[in-house]
Amino acid sequence: MVNEDFFPPIIRNLPEADIPVEGLQSHLFQGDNQQFIFMSFGNDADIPEHSHEAQWGVVLDGAIELCLDGERHVLTKGDTYFIPKGVRHSAKIRKGYKDLTLFDQKVKRKDKEQ
Repeated sequence: MVNEDFFPPIIRNLPEADIPVEGLQSHLFQGDNQQFIFMSFGNDADIPEHSHEAQWGVVLDGAIELCLDGERHVLTKGDTYFIPKGVRHSAKIRKGYKDLTLFDQKVKRKDKEQ
């Protein structure tokens, strides 16, 4: 089970992002063309290689193995990362991992499409 107490109510009350990863709790703050997503993983997760618009993140707790364009990076609490638009990447996320990610795009919310 994900420790939801990590994020305060001001974040937990945000809508959930539509990200189909088992054990993921996500809280979405959507701007006109970008969004912040607060993520907390209750399970280990393998994210297959993919690409999208630019992404920046900061690890708040736990660990992630991020593979950017074939190069492996292990990130832990306090580390930041940047993935330029179109760069292929994958991830191995460990149970307990939490981050704040800024995506340079809109996403669908679970309750309605944006």
